[in-house]
Amino acid sequence: MSHLQGGIAVITGAASGFGLETSRIAARLGMKVVMADVQADALATAQQEIEALGAQVLPFRLDVSKAAEVEALAAATVQRFGAPNFVFNNAGVGAGGLIWEHTLKDWEWVIGVNLMGVAHGVRVFTPLMLAAAQKNPAWRGDIVNTASMAGLLNAPNMGVYNVSKHAVVSMSETLYQDLSLVTEQVRAHVLCPFFVPTGIHLSERNRPSEMPAAAPTRSQRIAQAMSDQAVTKGKVSAAQVAQWVFDACAENRFYIFSHPKSLATVQVRLEDIMTLRNPSDPFAAKPELGAKLRAELKGG
Repeated sequence: MSHLQGGIAVITGAASGFGLETSRIAARLGMKVVMADVQADALATAQQEIEALGAQVLPFRLDVSKAAEVEALAAATVQRFGAPNFVFNNAGVGAGGLIWEHTLKDWEWVIGVNLMGVAHGVRVFTPLMLAAAQKNPAWRGDIVNTASMAGLLNAPNMGVYNVSKHAVVSMSETLYQDLSLVTEQVRAHVLCPFFVPTGIHLSERNRPSEMPAAAPTRSQRIAQAMSDQAVTKGKVSAAQVAQWVFDACAENRFYIFSHPKSLATVQVRLEDIMTLRNPSDPFAAKPELGAKLRAELKGG
């Protein structure tokens, strides 16, 4: 972790969840912290806490889906602190329901934040980090993108979210490979958490007015209820996951998982592909859950 000590961190979604916990660790490492979030009030509160830990903080209110706002974030970072050596493209939103029931605005909102927010971060900050590396052979940097286990699986009734997170995994793996062609000083990582209490199940509170939600369908109400229960009852904390992010940077480890045991289900999916088998029943281990979901979706 020594290469990040005293460095510069840029963290999106910094006012809560993984972003806030990562900001706390960055402060303890003596890093200058750029905290970006769409929630102005929560960001102000988080800023005060991180400054109380002794860190210099640059708060920045933004919507990561907007390219110009991410570009402005980068310009403000360079002007205040310089090129960052830790970029955590972490901001994200959750949404569920049968995939054909998502409205156009649902797709635009979730893809805009979860996918394009990461893409803007990669596009804007990677060149700054490569330039810093070129100037100083001892300089090291890490880019961490938050995906999800939903980026490695395809759970039912989570359509648009699955799509966005699969794309982030693909982007991150490609970033890793592309960076390896040009440098050894800037590394990429992807965070794939499972259900962790972060507040993502409350994403609708930050949905922009220009992308209003339609009246929720039965499947969307069911997905919301399942998400509420799964997220709030998660036993792995956001603080633990944040520490694992920094551990992965120290160890130059690309994949970061909050629940490694869940990789067994990823293996089943890969075996489906390799053996040309139709997608396996996601409820094979707990058929009663599958029966309950089917009954609820059919109105039983």
